[in-house]
Amino acid sequence: MKRRNTIIIGGGLTGLTVAHKLRLDNPDHKLLLLEKSDRTGGVIRTHKEDGYISEIGPHGFLDNCTESKDLLRETGLDKEVVQAPLIDFVRYVYLRKKLQCIPQTPLKISMAPLISWKDKFRVLAEAWQPPLEGEPTVAKWAAHRFGSALLPYVDAVFTGTYAGDYDRLSIDAVMPGVRKLEKEHGSVIKGVFKKMAAARKKNGKNKKIGMPAMTSFPDGMQRLPERLAESLQLGEELLLGCPATSISRTEEGWQVQTGTGLYEADNLVLAVPVNTALKLLRNISGDAPLTSTPGAWISTAVFGFGPGNSLPPGFGFLIPESEKTFTLGSLFTSNMFPGRAPDGHIVFETLIGGRRHPERLELDEEEIIKRARTEVKEILGITDEPLYTKYYRADSPIPQLEKGYTSLLAWRDKLMQEMEGLHICGFGWEGIGLNDMMKTATRVARAVKESRTSGSIETEVKKVYF
Repeated sequence: MKRRNTIIIGGGLTGLTVAHKLRLDNPDHKLLLLEKSDRTGGVIRTHKEDGYISEIGPHGFLDNCTESKDLLRETGLDKEVVQAPLIDFVRYVYLRKKLQCIPQTPLKISMAPLISWKDKFRVLAEAWQPPLEGEPTVAKWAAHRFGSALLPYVDAVFTGTYAGDYDRLSIDAVMPGVRKLEKEHGSVIKGVFKKMAAARKKNGKNKKIGMPAMTSFPDGMQRLPERLAESLQLGEELLLGCPATSISRTEEGWQVQTGTGLYEADNLVLAVPVNTALKLLRNISGDAPLTSTPGAWISTAVFGFGPGNSLPPGFGFLIPESEKTFTLGSLFTSNMFPGRAPDGHIVFETLIGGRRHPERLELDEEEIIKRARTEVKEILGITDEPLYTKYYRADSPIPQLEKGYTSLLAWRDKLMQEMEGLHICGFGWEGIGLNDMMKTATRVARAVKESRTSGSIETEVKKVYF
């Protein structure tokens, strides 16, 4: 049996980034990456057909993460990227049967007629609201801090991010940095101003903080995992169609049993979604506070229209549950990046399902497409029929960070401290964004190289972008 320095289970973005980082400083590091499917990339998958490009998974990532920018530079992908600056693109919330434009700067948002002036003053009263105890839901927390008028917009944010239910998502799990501000300063607004003052003192008063850009590649997001996999020797360092069935700890390190054999290594990286990791970890620790986490399944209906049709400027729109629509919102794909549709054509992607409405995905595919097409055409004022239609369902659910998630994260960190050489990361463990995955993977690779434990990422305040 050939022993490795490190075995990585999971060929998604996290696992591929860990492998890349381990090899970057030590080309002789002996690693093995095991992927259960016949392709790498995990939740990232691009579909190209008839001149249209659409994403079955995430559409991109913001360029405001150091680890992501480093990864692009190290792989040469920084010379290939296409970007859509947020400052130049608006987004919309479909509310009261109308697309409400959401500007992308705080000053413009405060002046926009999204809520009444009375409700705007209620938002400012957040500075005097005491912190909520316990582990409140996002909805309960937002209503307490900022008032109920903002709830449809908050709902839209978490629909767009998690396809989730803000009456179940935990604020401590999805926005730990903001929650920390609230507890430390008694108010989010007070905490933000203190952080801004500290940043000005550190960086200088004249330094202007700009807005990030959404980043992708000319042929879609699949280019990222494909580039990362290029350096791995197929059949020797990368095994596709090779699911791990069990893991065990030995005196020398770790063993992984697969359908094709048994593999050993000093280090084991579980770069898989939360529920997949929990199943494997039952063999070595059965005291997890949760046996599984909920997931939100979504499907996408892609519609392409010919010349004479246009989309509102911006990225797309989201729909809060209060509107009682069939769909969750739409992404204006051809607005975001060039080359996503044939010349003179438009294409957009409409999302269905989510945490609240998994039953909608059980409908006949033809019925789903019909209902989505009818609804979105009415919202956008399009009268033509689409020239192109494609329907697909996500490969895996979006992990929902609900009650008990923070306890699960603490359990994971304790387990890694107790078991030398074990590193647990992947989709849903510390967020679901691509930047979260690349940041976590970078930290894990560094811990492997330094033979130490990889704990949670330090809590940070993430800005909210529609």
